[in-house]
Amino acid sequence: MQDQVKNWLKDGTIDIFIGYKTCHGHPLPHCFDKAHLHEVNQLVDGPARYALEKIAAHLTAHHPGIKIGMLARDCNQRALKVLTQLNALDDGSVKTIALNCCPSNLKTHADCSYLQRRPAGAYKKQVGIDSNTPLEDLAAVAPQERLSRWMYEFEKCIKCYGCRNICPVCCCEDCSLEHAELIGPGRLPPDVPLFHLVRAVHMAGRCIDCGLCEDACPADIPLRLLYREVNAIFKNLFDYTAGVSGDPSPFNMIGEYKPLN
Repeated sequence: MQDQVKNWLKDGTIDIFIGYKTCHGHPLPHCFDKAHLHEVNQLVDGPARYALEKIAAHLTAHHPGIKIGMLARDCNQRALKVLTQLNALDDGSVKTIALNCCPSNLKTHADCSYLQRRPAGAYKKQVGIDSNTPLEDLAAVAPQERLSRWMYEFEKCIKCYGCRNICPVCCCEDCSLEHAELIGPGRLPPDVPLFHLVRAVHMAGRCIDCGLCEDACPADIPLRLLYREVNAIFKNLFDYTAGVSGDPSPFNMIGEYKPLN
């Protein structure tokens, strides 16, 4: 892997390679370049998970024409495809080196699409939602109880924006979650459940099911399960899976744009 990156940088195939470098014992995102080729010897591919593709989108936005390489698991590949469909990246502009689908310290189901979370505590099981609950089991809960359980989860939100900031496919320059008219500033918990419902709608046809939002949430809100519910509805209506289906999301453009008066 290190030799491949060095060769790409030396022959000009790429200008920057985005991967992981160990700093004080922790693997952190790092941009390797030809001017500091010796640093490639510190490139690692351990269990760290960051939205490297978000860094790639930021670099291409500020440095048009830059040639980028990147370490990529399956979820990173799906995110790159979504970002391309959203015109945040040019098609084929990022050259990737594939990694195993999931870090070895995470348990998965056979299809490698569902990361097993830590078990929920007794109180959360009683009044909230266990992150490991299968969608069909959650759908079987009576609507009023299901609403009550989701409200319990949403009311824990401290509006840190961790879910938005870590999301690899959140690339809007103007985020509606920061509009004072829609999401009132300075309120904790935020306007419930408006913050999370707005974000959930934005994830429809976009979420690539990487689970980083749930990893980043300090309040242990089962965000990945919420977006999996949204994606299941989207799949049923449009037969579309973000990062897998070839065409852009049906939600990329809805209706004709009309400026506000």
